Amino acid sequence: MSSKTTCDLSTCLFCQACMPAWKELTALKKQTLTFKKGEQLFTEGEPVHAMFFTLSGAVKVHKQQADQRELIIRLATGGDVIGIRGFGENIFRVSATALEPTTVCCIPYDHLQTSLMTNPTLSYRLMQLYATELQRAEQRMSDLAHLDVKGKVAASLLTLKNTFGVNENGFINISISRQDIASYAGTIYETVFRIFTEWINAGILETAGKHLRILDEHRLSALGIAGNGRMKT
Repeated sequence: MSSKTTCDLSTCLFCQACMPAWKELTALKKQTLTFKKGEQLFTEGEPVHAMFFTLSGAVKVHKQQADQRELIIRLATGGDVIGIRGFGENIFRVSATALEPTTVCCIPYDHLQTSLMTNPTLSYRLMQLYATELQRAEQRMSDLAHLDVKGKVAASLLTLKNTFGVNENGFINISISRQDIASYAGTIYETVFRIFTEWINAGILETAGKHLRILDEHRLSALGIAGNGRMKT
C-alpha cells in the first residue's frame, strides 16, 4: 500500500459535502491511498480507525461465516463509501479487499466525528447513504433467503453489471473469479461452475477467463425475479 496526493478535495462525497473552509483542515488530516489487487483495506475484528471514500477501482466487503466460508456482503466501486458500518463501533465487523487496483480517500475516525458535528450537509448526506445501504442489505438478505440457487447467481450477475457497467465489447467491466461470485451469491464454486456451463450452452452467458458478458438479460432477469430455477424460453 502506498500514499498518493492526487485527491483534489472535490471528488469524493466527504469533500463535496463539507463546508469550503473545512476542506483546509481535511487536507491535513486525510490520506489518498492505493491498494493492489488482493490487498485489504481493513480486516474483520480490527479496531475502527477510518472511513474510506472510493475514488477508483473495485472492492469486496466480506465476512467470515461460522463454517469458515466467505460471504461477500457488498461490492463497491468509484464513488462508494466503505467502512460506514463501523461508525459508532469499536471494531470492524467485516473485511474489505481490493478486487483490482483501487484508490481511496481515507478519513481518520476522529476527524470524521468532528466533521459530522460541524458540517450538517455532510451529516445529512451520510445519513441518506446509510439508509440506502441498509435498504440494499435488507433486500440482499431477502434474496439469499428466498431465491433458489440459480436465482441468487442470476441476481448477483445483474448486480455486477449494474455496479460496474460494461466495456465496449459488452463484458461486465470487472475481472472477477467464480469463487467470488459464489461467495456473493451465497453458494459454492462447484455450483457456480455448473450453472455457468448450463447458461453458456443456453446462450444466456458468455465468459472469457474471469470476464463475463450477459447475452440474454431478459432470461437472466426472469431467473433473478422468479427464483424458480427454470429456464425461460
